[in-house]
Amino acid sequence: MFNTSLQMSLNCPSHLSVSVTRQRNVCKRRLNPVLAVPPSSVILHTDESGEFPESRNSSSSSNASLSSCAGSLLCHPNTVGIMGGGSVDSTLSFVRKLVHWSKENEETCTPFVLCSDPVLNRELLSLERNSSTLCSRNARSQFDHSPIVENLLSKRVFLEKSGAQCIVVPCHISHSWHDEVFNGCSIPSLHMAECVSRELKEAKLKPLEAGSPLRIGVLATDVTLKAGFYQEKLQNEGFEVVLPDKATMEHTVIPAIDAINRKDMEGARNLLRIALQVLLVREVNTVILASNDMCDLLPRDDPLLKKCIDPMDALVMSTIKWAQQAVKEANRRTTTRVKVRLLLQ
Repeated sequence: MFNTSLQMSLNCPSHLSVSVTRQRNVCKRRLNPVLAVPPSSVILHTDESGEFPESRNSSSSSNASLSSCAGSLLCHPNTVGIMGGGSVDSTLSFVRKLVHWSKENEETCTPFVLCSDPVLNRELLSLERNSSTLCSRNARSQFDHSPIVENLLSKRVFLEKSGAQCIVVPCHISHSWHDEVFNGCSIPSLHMAECVSRELKEAKLKPLEAGSPLRIGVLATDVTLKAGFYQEKLQNEGFEVVLPDKATMEHTVIPAIDAINRKDMEGARNLLRIALQVLLVREVNTVILASNDMCDLLPRDDPLLKKCIDPMDALVMSTIKWAQQAVKEANRRTTTRVKVRLLLQ
């Protein structure tokens, strides 16, 4: 499947699975659509410590390639670190879009390091899908989020050391602790709510009714809405945020998540349609579907989806723009250094 592959035992508490793509001049052939990575890849499996000891099964040339950048896996100026969240499927969907969309206008694929931890996946998914049990203020205050924050922080440090120059998190609920996790980070990170808010601002939308403010609806799980980061970022851009009222949450949104847990997709789909229609009659320009489960419920040709926006798409486009700008900046610095050397000769 891969032109070159390497398996190493790493020491990390939660058996991380890390995918690394190496940048090529041209990505000529399409690989397995599930993996959606360029032809040359490195797959690393961790065990208990988090360091990169030499693997007895790997070739000397592969080991050399890993140590050629002062211990970093990759040293491209546009390397993206991807921190997996509650859903492996949504993480892979983000990767597919990142690879395919970045190749539409470029000859090269965006290099990335992907860190996916099944323990963290389960914790985040359980928190998001069981948010109905945490609706009361007392239940939320008693829930200890510190293990999740510590886990996310360790992944951030891992990606920094792996050579990432920017980190993205294709997971809604993980952004609840974005400020804590990225405080003191040595490289930039892209916030999904900021990306979608900026995209809506640049779209220059017009109010549905003259003289009224631009209204943006947000539909998400209770725990994501309670975190408030989508409301904050949208309001910073001047939008009026419209959320589902208490009755809509109790009778459509939360039951829809419960239906998903029961594998009753048709029931969940019908409830989601009702929740969307309730928001749309409140004169919102568009509805942000801030839930991977909700985005996957409706068929692609559903008319209601035309009124919705997936924040994950905005994160992908912002990541591509960052990567393109990073390459331009690196080329500019290289040109400047060459000119200075020529002047000194």
